[in-house]
Amino acid sequence: MVVKSHGLRKSTRSKYKKKTKTTITKYLQKFEVNQKVAIVTDSSSNSGMPFRRFHGLTGKVIGKRGRAYIIELKDSGKLKKIIVSPEHLKMV
Repeated sequence: MVVKSHGLRKSTRSKYKKKTKTTITKYLQKFEVNQKVAIVTDSSSNSGMPFRRFHGLTGKVIGKRGRAYIIELKDSGKLKKIIVSPEHLKMV
């Protein structure tokens, strides 16, 4: 019998489909504090990838940690802070 996978990327076949190639400028993006960003997960890069629940949500940059950004967003009525690499973010 086959055992069901319980990994971090389960049930994401359609959510993480690539439609375009990733350019180097995606990795070199800069964001300012209090800037609004959309979380759009890039499946070709695993480092700094947010949890699948946050894909498609919009948040606010509140700080920087290394080359990643700390994003504050509202999820189920609660404020949450997540750490995301710049290749998974898009300006709004």
